[in-house]
Formats: sequence, C-alpha cells, structure tokens
Amino acid sequence: MVSRSSYTSFLDAASGDLLNFPQTPRTLPRVMTVPGIISDGDGNGSNDEDSDIFSSKCREKKIIVANFLPLLAQKDLNTGRWCFSFDEDALLLQMKDGFSSETDVVYVGSLKVDVDTSEQEEVAERLLAEFNCVPTFLPPDLQKKFYHGFCKQYLWPLFHYMLPMSPEHCNRFDRFLWQAYVSANKIFADKVMEVINPEEDYVWIHDYHLMILPTFLRKRFYRVKLGFFLHSPFPSSEIYRTLPVRDDILKALLNADLVGFHTFDYARHFLSCCSRMLGLNYESKRGHIGLEYFGRTVYVKILPVGIHMGQLESALNLPSTSIKVKEIQEQFKGKKIILGVDDMDIFKGLSLKLLAMEHLLQHYEELRGELVLVQIVNPARSTGKDVQEAKRETYAITERINANFGFPGYEPVVLIDHPVPFYEKTAYYALAECCIVNAVRDGMNLMPYNYIVCRQGTPKIDEALGITSGSSRTSTLVVSEFIGCSPSLSGAIRVNPWDIDAVADALNIAITMPGLEKQLRHEKHYRYVSSHDVAYWACSFMQDLERACKDHYSKRCWSIGFGLSFRIVALSPNFRKLSLDHIVKAYKRANRRAIFLDYDGTVVPQSSIVKTPSPEVISILNDLCNDPKNTVFIVSGRGKNSLSDWFAQCQNLGIAAEHGYFIRWSQSSNWESRPLLMDFDWKRIADPVMQLYTEATDGSYIETKESALVWHHQDADPDFGSCQAMELLDHLENVLANEPVEVKRGHHIVEVKPQGVSKGQVTEKILSTMISDGKPPDFVMCIGDDRSDEDMFESISSTIYSPSLPAPPEIFACTVGQKPSKARYYLDDSADVLKLLQGLARASSMKPKCSTQIQFSFESVA
Repeated sequence: MVSRSSYTSFLDAASGDLLNFPQTPRTLPRVMTVPGIISDGDGNGSNDEDSDIFSSKCREKKIIVANFLPLLAQKDLNTGRWCFSFDEDALLLQMKDGFSSETDVVYVGSLKVDVDTSEQEEVAERLLAEFNCVPTFLPPDLQKKFYHGFCKQYLWPLFHYMLPMSPEHCNRFDRFLWQAYVSANKIFADKVMEVINPEEDYVWIHDYHLMILPTFLRKRFYRVKLGFFLHSPFPSSEIYRTLPVRDDILKALLNADLVGFHTFDYARHFLSCCSRMLGLNYESKRGHIGLEYFGRTVYVKILPVGIHMGQLESALNLPSTSIKVKEIQEQFKGKKIILGVDDMDIFKGLSLKLLAMEHLLQHYEELRGELVLVQIVNPARSTGKDVQEAKRETYAITERINANFGFPGYEPVVLIDHPVPFYEKTAYYALAECCIVNAVRDGMNLMPYNYIVCRQGTPKIDEALGITSGSSRTSTLVVSEFIGCSPSLSGAIRVNPWDIDAVADALNIAITMPGLEKQLRHEKHYRYVSSHDVAYWACSFMQDLERACKDHYSKRCWSIGFGLSFRIVALSPNFRKLSLDHIVKAYKRANRRAIFLDYDGTVVPQSSIVKTPSPEVISILNDLCNDPKNTVFIVSGRGKNSLSDWFAQCQNLGIAAEHGYFIRWSQSSNWESRPLLMDFDWKRIADPVMQLYTEATDGSYIETKESALVWHHQDADPDFGSCQAMELLDHLENVLANEPVEVKRGHHIVEVKPQGVSKGQVTEKILSTMISDGKPPDFVMCIGDDRSDEDMFESISSTIYSPSLPAPPEIFACTVGQKPSKARYYLDDSADVLKLLQGLARASSMKPKCSTQIQFSFESVA
C-alpha cells in the first residue's frame, strides 16, 4: 500500500521515474518564429521573467491543447507508411474559423493510434511540418491508466453525477491511476513548452483530461496566457467534494486566466466548490464573473459551443445525401419519424427513451403503424460492464416493443447500431418529424443543433425532398432538462427523462403540434443556432481570454506552494514583502515612533481557537512599550473588557476597542468613548432583525458589543451564509435608514455600528494629537489583515503628510495575508508578524522605564 505522503509533490515527481515509462526519443524542435538563438525547451528552473530572447514582433499564435489531435491516421499495411489527414468533424479544427486568418494555430495532443517508438521522431516532425500538430506519444501503459483509467473510471462518471457508492458500479479511488493522470499532463506540458513563445502566444486547453495542465504551464511561465474550457458538466459541490484530489484539481484550474463552461449551472457549481473548499469569493463586474486568487483575477465564462454551419450545409448538398434521402423516404413512406442519435453509454438515457416510446404506443393506438423511432447508436467511447449492460437492455426493450406493436412491414423501433456516415445522419435529420435527446446527464450535445439546420435545408436537399424552395420550415424538439443545450433551446419541449409518462406525452405533443407553432419554434431555434456557431464560440472565448490577460505585465509575480498547490501571487510593482533588515534600520534611526497593530489575524492567527495572547506576545509588546520612543496601540474590533483582561500585564500599551469607539492610552488611564452617540435605541430595531436571520441560518450567531451589533456566519453553509448576509445587509439598511449608524459587511460578518467609528479614525486622531503636541513621529508602522485595517492604511497616508511637518516620516503599512491591499508591504501570516515585532523589540534602546505616553481626551481634539 502506497502512503498518501508519497504523492504530495506530483508536480516535480511526474517528470522523474515514478512510473518508469520510456520517454519520447527526443523533443521536437522548437517552432522558430524569428531569427536568433532559441532557448532549450527542457529547462526546469527558469520562468518568463528572464525569457527576453523572444521578439515582441512574433506572429500571433494560438496553441490548442486537447487529449486528441484533430487528425485521422492510418497505416498502409503494404508500404508501412503512415497516412494522415485532418478530421473535418473535429471541433478543434472547426474552431479555427473564429480566429483571424493571420493567426497560426498549433495543436498539441495525442493520436488515436499507437505509433511505434522507432517511428515517433519521424512522425512528429512530419505532423509539425504538414499539419502544425505536436503529438504527445504516451506509452501504452500510461495511456491506459490515464485515459481508460482515471479519466473514464473516475472523472467522467463523477462529472456526470455517478458517485462511487459501491465497487459494483464504480471503482474505488486508485492513487496509481491519479499518478498516471499527473504524469500524462506533465508530458502534455513538455510538448507545449517546445512550441510556445510565452510573451505572445495564447494557450487554450480543452476538457477534463487536462485539468491540472494549467499548473505545469504556470510553473514554467508565470505570465503564460492560458484559457481552459470544460466540455463536460461540472457537478455540484456535494458530488465533486467526494473526489479525494478535489483541491488539487480546483487549484490547477485557478492557474488559468479564463475558465469556460457551457451553462450557468456548471459555472455556478464550480464557483460554489471554490467557495466551499478554498474559501474564495467571486463577484460579477460589468457582466464578467471574476475570482480573486492571490492578486490574480481568474475569469469565468459561460458560453455554449455551436456547430459548424458550413460543414453541415456542405453535407446536405452532397449527391450521396440526396440519394439517401430518397431511400429513407421510400423505406418509411406514410410514416412519421422520431429520430434519436446517441452514444452507447449509461448517461444517454436510451432505455428510458425506449420505455417512453413503448408507453406512447400503449396509450395511443392510432399511432401504431404510423410512428417510427429511428435510433442511431454511435460507438461507445468507453468500455466496461456498464456499457454492456446498457446495450443489452437497449436491445431487449427494442425487441419487446417490436414484438408487441410491430407487424409485417412495420417496426416501431429501428435500431441502427453500426457506424453511420455523416451524410446519412443528415438525411435522417432532414426527414425526421421530431428529434429527441433524452440523456440523464450530458455536457452539451449538439445533435439538436444539427437537426435544426438540416430541417432548414438547402436548395439541393429541398429538391430531393420535393419541397418548394422558400417554403416555411418546421421542426420539433424534445430535450432532457439535464443536457447543456437545453437552456439555449427555449422553443423545445423540455422533459425529465426519468418521468417516462411525461416523455411519452411530450412526444405526442411534438408530433401532433399545429404546423404554425412548429414553424415559429423552428425559426426561433434556427436564428440562435445560425448566429451562435462554433466560430462565434471560439472568437468570443478568445476575446475574453485576451481581456483577462491584458494586465499580465502590470504586476510583479512570485510563486508559492509545492506540488499541485503551486500558485502565483501577483502584486503591484510597489507592493513587496516587508524585510526585517529594512525596517530595523529605519526603526533605529527614528526618534519618535507610532505603532498600530490589529489583533485577530495579526497578533494571533485567525484560525486559532485560543484567542488569548501567548506569553511570547505579551513579552514582545512589553519590550516595545517600555521603549520611551514608542507609542504602541492594539486597534481591534473586540470589546474593551476582553482586551483589557488579556493585556493586563502590558502597563504602557494603548488599546482601541470596538474599532476605536473606546480608547485607553495605558493601563493607568481610563477608558474614553467617542461622544458620537449617547442613545442606543437603534439596537432595539436591529437586534430582532438579526435574531430572525440567526434562527433561519444554522451556524450563525450575534455578538453584542457596547457600541455595535455583529452577525457572524463563518460557521454557516458558505453559499447560504453569504446569501443571508446580503439579505440581512439590505434589510438592516432599510430599517435603520433614519438612525445615526452604518451597516457594513466584512469577512463573514454584518456589523451595525455608530457612524464615524473606524480604525482609520483612531490612527488619524492619535497621529494628529502627536503632531499638535510637538512630538510628530518620524516612524509609523501599521499592521493588519482585514478590510477594517484598510481604513488605517489609507488614513495614515492622508494624515501624516502635513505641511506643518518638517519632514514626512517613514511609513510601513503592512497587510497580513490579504493581497492586493492599500498597504505597500505584506507579510504572509501572524508568525511573520511576531518575528518582525521580535526583531524590533531587540532593536529597541531598552532605556529605563519611562512613560511618555500622550494623555488626551477626544473632546480636546477639534
């Protein structure tokens, strides 16, 4: 049994000998776009910070990465020579229509055939020269574990909502297959490295086979322009979270700049997973959904793919199509055709569709002999007992229907279970009275789009059908509500495939619908399908990818994390980590210092259950406070009683509680409050409202302060808690509109507090008083971790630059963890804060104890 710890750094290990697979004979030559020296594509230690060898005048290139190349391959058995051609049906090839004619398109992927190791070098060079394709030759054993193993046994069923409930229906998670998935993605990344110009090229990755590829590419080139599109459903968080490597895949997707989905539901599930598992929030700005991830904005795009209109219309104009149309017309003369075209797999709902047909014939006797279901079955894309069981069930129900309702010359169900050429499918589309897609779960399914275009017809197919050119066209669709194309087909009859009675009724409605209604529904669908084709899809995605990458070079980038937890921190050029040596030098030079420290998340970790300060914290603060040059304040949202008890041993420490509503300069001074609001009648209004939301939101609670009320929802369901917080915010703003308070939303809280109370006001008053008393600070340090501390950072800059000061002080505004920020510096966590404070404490003059704290009351400040 291999331990979990053995796999903690797949990112680095995958390039080693984990699986002992033989390597490709040698790498492909890097594509040379300009004269000059080309760097070695195998380097592992560099990043695009140093990749200045590439010219900015290179021709624009799009690198399309997918599991399979858009190629057909066949080996001549007589000559032994490989024959290659483009697969005209491949989506990757069709999407080129959405790019400029000036764009070079390079494909990276595998061939659907095995190429002997001795031939791989020759084949690779030929494919690159003739087709702009870079093959990823995966060793057979790796290919089996990667594609038929992890992709088809785990990701594909899980993304189609099949839980691994028992070994009989789904195999248990096997980390060796996950290891193969990682290794295969690493090989794909190596091939992309061979052809990429990281400063100019855009990389577009397709589908669930390559979900961790963004991490490998981002690790190599920090500013790589990277898009990812998922062609399958993305399951709800309840389903997705059962995957043991869920966080690794999510974090890898977040290394892309743009992540695309077919429907809003799929995007919503992805965003929910990011919220629940990674604690990330998203927001929509001007129609674009963005996730803030370590200073980078990862955009989410919702755009269903389309079909290639030209290819379909060309197929309709083929002579073979016209001949086939006449054959089908003769075969089903006097009968209405319901058409189904599906892969043979467990999610297409073939048996449910047949049961609905059986139910239809049972209850509508007049349809017997007049109605035929033609079901074209495409070859299965995966193997296994589930597929065999689905096939057996499909044949058994078909035989039963034909035996019960058929008679000589009439078969209610015609099952075509062999490869059908495209022209023959178009003939069936053009003749079908109704088309049904009854899948229980499907990513997109473009079959209804093909049907609509074929029903629109062309002059040649009209001639074969005996239809007058320019006459009105009709079509009817019955589609499952669980497929990706359903939302875009508003004129279709949507059904729950599990409700057999309802599906049968829908089929009856579709074939008996008045002609005018069929025409109007068809026209509505055709307008959408013809204007949202595959070129529109590709062009729209690429435009959004360009927009998502436009700010790449306006920020500085650092890498953090190991293995598949690798990620990039993107910060503005002026935002940098606070160096202890740098601040200690300024600290020693200063004659008067002001130090402001947040508490939760700064002095103590945000995740710590024990909130009281440790003896180490008390000791460090005492060392700082005992330096007569220092004025040290804890500025917190916590109540004054808690803070005064916790810091009872710090005699000279100033405390600002409840965001500055209460202030105490030292332990010997009294608490003073802001004379802003003497009447707290507003609490009687706000408290019942908060109680209402607390009762309705499991895990939430109310914190009552002397000056404020705070509703916490960090322990509630992330999505529901966030939704309730927005509702509560709106509710409180309405009921408290005439009260002298403000309602603010923070990190997992909604707070009501008096107007004019903020941490920014605290720092402003303290600094102003120091300046007015003739003791202006020449060193100001402020450290905090959340939104309320941003007020302090902003206030310090506006307060301290006064014309009356002889010289501006050195300012060290520092955020903890949160990036980006209004602060100029950052530290990673509270442990870094303690190290910094400890260094300053050691650097203190440590003169005899002398209190020079300034005493004042808020009333004395104008």
